[in-house]
Formats: sequence, structure tokens, C-alpha cells
Amino acid sequence: MDQNNMLVARLKRLDCCAVSDAMDRLKIRGQVTELAQRSGKGRIAGRAVTVRLGTGDPPPGPPRHLGTTAIEAAGADTVIVVEQKTGVEAGCWGGLLTLGAKVRGVAGVVADGPVRDIDEAQGYEFPIFTNRTTCLTARGRVVEKETNGTVTICDVTVEPGDYVVADQSACLFIKSADIERVLDTAEEIVAREAAMAKAILAGTPISEVMGGNYEHMLESKD
Repeated sequence: MDQNNMLVARLKRLDCCAVSDAMDRLKIRGQVTELAQRSGKGRIAGRAVTVRLGTGDPPPGPPRHLGTTAIEAAGADTVIVVEQKTGVEAGCWGGLLTLGAKVRGVAGVVADGPVRDIDEAQGYEFPIFTNRTTCLTARGRVVEKETNGTVTICDVTVEPGDYVVADQSACLFIKSADIERVLDTAEEIVAREAAMAKAILAGTPISEVMGGNYEHMLESKD
């Protein structure tokens, strides 16, 4: 297992609340809470393959259906991240794309924009996180402007290769330069909370367990 795969494996073991707490301690932003899990089960983690949609003409070159370039560039330990903020009601992801991504082994899709065929995604048990759904096709409405460029998901800037973790609490985006210290900090927080849970189960009063030390747990050690 190479270094990136090891980092993704570590990230997948951590829930978004623990990772968010680590980001808070380190004063790193990248939390998005507006995107709900609409299909699939469980947490996903991977590195971002990005897609940006827009209106007007597509870039020069042979025509390709939106999302297909991203799927062919993706694989296991990747998450496809889609921006569709045109204001046009049109799907930025759909059923055949979901099937193609599942066959490719993609971890899931995070979309800031309408997703269609969500029932198909549920049938495939493929994880999709989005802020809304639609029945309207992209054809004749929006086009793919870029694959693996910079996108904005809600108010967070995401670059290709950024680390992504998503569960039913949130979707988080972490820069490569930050991932190891975020993981180290999150794993420390999880260990401390596990010890606290053990104390509660052993009968220690919760007010004692969640005392002053807990309130200051996210403060920087610098």
C-alpha cells in the first residue's frame, strides 16, 4: 500500500466530527455541512477528482458527456467532486454516470448542485452527497467546463487531489499539505474520547468525565 492509500485508509476510519474537531484545533477550514447523503451507506474517503459545470459552449475538442472524463480518471480511493452552481435547474450527475463510477470502484460523489436518478444510485448502493435532486437533464442546459481544475463546493475551494471524507454529519476537504497533521490530531482526539466513553460505562459521573479538560480539548497546544 502506497503512502496516499495509507492516508486514505486512516481517514476512512475517522468520523467527520472527529476530523472537524482536529481541523478546528489546527485552525484549518474545509467543513461543508449542507450536503446530505442521499444514497449509499457508510462513510466514504478518498482523493478528489473534480468536475466543474457551466453554461454556454463546452471547451474545444471532441464532444464528451459530462462526468465521463472524471470517471475514467478516477478509481478506488477517489471521490468525484462536482460543482454545478449555474443557477440552471439541471442534473450534474445521473444514473449511467453512477453505474460507470461504481464499476470503476469510485468511493462516491460529492455534488454542489442538482443530482438526478437518485433512485438508481440507491439501487446501486452508491454513495452520493448533494444539496438537492432533480429530474431535469443536463443536455441542452449545462456543459462540462473542466475536469480536474479548481472547484468551489458551497464556500470551500477544492483542488484535484485534496482529501475528502464524508458521512451523515458533513463533507470535509483537506489539503495534501495538511492531511498528516489533521490525521494525527483526529486520532488523538478519538483515543481520548474512547477513554472518556469507557469511563462513563464504568460509572464515572458524566459531569466529571466532561469537565474542564474536555472543554479545552480543542485548544491549540502551541
